Amino acid sequence: MPEATASTVQVTPVPAPSAARATHQILVLDDESGIRRGCQRVLVAEGHEVFSVESVAQALETLRQHPDIEVALVDLRMPGGPPEAPDMGGMTFLAAARDEAPLLVCNVITAYATIETAMEGSRRGAYDFLAKPFTPDDLLRLVNKSLERSRLLRDHQRLVSERERRLLQLATEQSRLRGIVNSMADAVLVCNADDELVLYNPAALRVMPALAPGREAYPLAEVLQSPELLELIHEAEASHGRLSREIQLPEALGAQWVLANVAPVADEQGATFLGTVTVLRDITELRRVEQVKAQFVNMVAHELRAPLSAIDGYLSVLYEGLVPSVAKQREMIGRSRQRLRALLDLVSDLLDVARMEAGTVRRQIQPQDPAAIVGDVVELMAPSAEQAQVRLENQVPAGLPRIEADREELVRLFTNLLSNAIKYNRPGGMVKAYAAAEGPYVRFDVADTGVGISPEGLQSLFSEFFREKRRETAQVTGTGLGLSIVKRIVDFYHGRIDVKSRENEGSTFSVWLPQQHDSSAQAGEAATGDAT
Repeated sequence: MPEATASTVQVTPVPAPSAARATHQILVLDDESGIRRGCQRVLVAEGHEVFSVESVAQALETLRQHPDIEVALVDLRMPGGPPEAPDMGGMTFLAAARDEAPLLVCNVITAYATIETAMEGSRRGAYDFLAKPFTPDDLLRLVNKSLERSRLLRDHQRLVSERERRLLQLATEQSRLRGIVNSMADAVLVCNADDELVLYNPAALRVMPALAPGREAYPLAEVLQSPELLELIHEAEASHGRLSREIQLPEALGAQWVLANVAPVADEQGATFLGTVTVLRDITELRRVEQVKAQFVNMVAHELRAPLSAIDGYLSVLYEGLVPSVAKQREMIGRSRQRLRALLDLVSDLLDVARMEAGTVRRQIQPQDPAAIVGDVVELMAPSAEQAQVRLENQVPAGLPRIEADREELVRLFTNLLSNAIKYNRPGGMVKAYAAAEGPYVRFDVADTGVGISPEGLQSLFSEFFREKRRETAQVTGTGLGLSIVKRIVDFYHGRIDVKSRENEGSTFSVWLPQQHDSSAQAGEAATGDAT
């Protein structure tokens, strides 16, 4: 029989009797009309919907149009086979159906049942065989067995799809969670019940530098180099409660301070311990600020109490009229004024630091003449130098490139540098100010022949409230804020500062500040704008 094409064949299913509801769809492929009608009659009587076709092309097209077909009965010996066996069309259908309908349960109907045929049919996807001639009971047994296998295959497919959906959902959730964890600035460490590190974020690497990529779990004691933190995690595991503690990490980890929060994790019923989650927040800067505040309070208390007590004593003596000599009275008033000026300097320094910290400094940026500003400051500091018996020299030449800056800030910068050079000098010593153009900068040097700075002191020289404790500096008064203010000013103008010093020989402070831009428009804009 010639094979019909899919485009011209219309297949009409044989429905189940009206009294019975069709439960399954079955395909019968056989070029013998008697076999097809016999199968239809038996299967329809059982309530099935039957698609009866006589060619491979019809069968494949029917599968495409009716994807819910569960079972196929296929005759092996029919036209449309492969080139090596053109009379084995059933084999062609089995191979094609495996791609078109992977869940279709195919059974072979053949009058030539041999071992070779069975093996080839199984290889091409056949589930079972039905040898011709067969009885209705034989047919129903095979169909019912095939329908059960179809149900199992479809249930399995549903389970696989559900598992894949859940796995995708879980992977998405894990990816989202990992993205959140990785973006956190705080270090996150997740441990299982076996005390193994199973999840961490990049921020955790600063406390666990021993971590090696490629491993899924790490013994926590192997990678965590802080015994105190490890002990805290074990305490949380034992107590099954949240714990929080400030911990200083070892020197090998930078000696930074962290606030460690450890929370145990249990199952939904709360009965089974699953592990711990540890979050480490870097509080090093906070501890430093607290330390600075403590130093500030102590310094202010000391720096204010002594001069105020002295001024109060002088005023009490004068008020009581216990000093008849006018010369002595003037001397005591002069000392009181000196103490008051020191207090005013302290208050001014504190206000400067506070404004810089808050970002509220008002600046009038204009082109400034370095020689003129240094000259004014040297003139201002001359009486202090004379009183200290220190020779003050101004060697800043005229004609230097201008600097775009706030004048009062430059005055404060040079005043602090020259004041320190004078205070930490010796009678008969010298302080020299010098400046020169150097590349895109103007370089300023303040050199002295004073007591110098120790190597340890150089490390903390620009820290707030730092004052070097040495026998040579014991009598020097100050707030410890001057050089920190100098550093802040230099940093604001994108300059730099350097110090060279030897104990008992002297120090040289070098400051580089950018020259004025060549553009007059830029200069004019800077001259009229306030910066905060």
